[in-house]
Amino acid sequence: MSGWRLARPRSIRARMTVRALGVVAPVILICITVVSVVLRHEIEREQVDRAAQAARQVALHLAESGYSEPIPPTDGVLRIQVVDEAGEVVAASDAMQDRPPLTGKRPAENDFRVDDEVCPERLSGRCLVVAGFETDSSAYGPVIVYAAVVSAEVTDGLLLEFGLAAVALVVLLVVGWITWWGTGRILRPVESIRSDLERMSATDLGRRLTLPGTGDELADLARTANATLDRLQTAMERQRSFVSDASHELRNPIAGMRARLEVELTDPELGDTAARRSLESVLGDVERLQRIVSDLLELARLDADVARAEERVDLAELARAEAGHRAAGAARIDTDLEPGAAVRGNRLRLARLLVNLIANAERHARSRILIAVRTEEGPAGPEAVLEVHDDGAGIPEEERERVFERFARLDESRRKDPGGSGLGLAISRGVAEAHGGTLTAQESPLLGGAMFVLRIPAGPSQGGGPEPAQGRTEGKERR
Repeated sequence: MSGWRLARPRSIRARMTVRALGVVAPVILICITVVSVVLRHEIEREQVDRAAQAARQVALHLAESGYSEPIPPTDGVLRIQVVDEAGEVVAASDAMQDRPPLTGKRPAENDFRVDDEVCPERLSGRCLVVAGFETDSSAYGPVIVYAAVVSAEVTDGLLLEFGLAAVALVVLLVVGWITWWGTGRILRPVESIRSDLERMSATDLGRRLTLPGTGDELADLARTANATLDRLQTAMERQRSFVSDASHELRNPIAGMRARLEVELTDPELGDTAARRSLESVLGDVERLQRIVSDLLELARLDADVARAEERVDLAELARAEAGHRAAGAARIDTDLEPGAAVRGNRLRLARLLVNLIANAERHARSRILIAVRTEEGPAGPEAVLEVHDDGAGIPEEERERVFERFARLDESRRKDPGGSGLGLAISRGVAEAHGGTLTAQESPLLGGAMFVLRIPAGPSQGGGPEPAQGRTEGKERR
């Protein structure tokens, strides 16, 4: 039976409606059964009583005199016969003239009444409910007076049940609609809360849930959620403040250390000694520490959504300028740039994103890098698309999301660039999301290595013209 199990509706509104119908349907079925039995019994009893009353009145009349004319209708009953002991019809109403007896059934011993139901073919399927009274006090001697009425149409076949089923179906539809409408009205504040939560993000914790005016548990839930968001915002702001302050405070002493080391290394007396090699090693560590601090400061700014100044940025021009700066690198950089792929955003941040992607490709490419820029039609409108391909080993599919995590570095990255920080791609994705876009890692269909795809909603294609690319921003990442 498990193969026939119905799938549960995912919507609370649908589940509530189904449950309401599941409760009401059995009750209605029981009611239909009871009402059908009671109505059928009452209708049939009323018909028998009418026929019996007519037959009784005729029997009382026969105690006084016979009928020289057709028996007149009694209580609206048109079919009446008086039958003697030989089974001959000795008197009848107009409707039963020259007709055989309605029934051959006679009262049982020590009884004077008989009830029967006959279905003559001439009534086209309609039956007659017959009631008879036996009397000895009549002008015709011992006789039986039969009276018959046509059975009610609703009691023939299953017409009564079909009618009640139709009423039950209407009731179920009404109950279902009322439940659907009522549940929707109750859940409307829940949908409002869901929409408010969906619009929230880590960079916009100032939003709060709209308090429903119901004054019930849903309002209490929204109020509690807002209090939780207040605490979360306070904790996030403290964390960002700590990272930002720590990065700021560390920059000056690190810069001082680097300057002193570089000055010491300019001393010609050091020569090629162990002291020089130690100082060079320490300088390398200080430079790496300086890059990490710079990346942490940039992440703190992204988290706090600082420096959101927007301008028109042509990604093709930005990519062309950066590719020109790196033309002398170990890997050849090719470009496929479609003009007019402009977005609205922060030029310095977008430049850093591009620098990080190209630096990452340079560290993994064997001999070639391709930068492609174009405009595509996305689900929400035109999108500017920037792709950075390389012909390296690529990224395993199961690791393509992990490379965007902070401080995440794959084995190949640790082997090729031990001094990396693992923050470049996290910064790049943060920049993309801050511009309302996405950054994903895929397999390059052109070069066979990795491909990073940036998609950002396209800005105005005209107005202001393309602006010259700014200088490069330091940044690099290792997968």
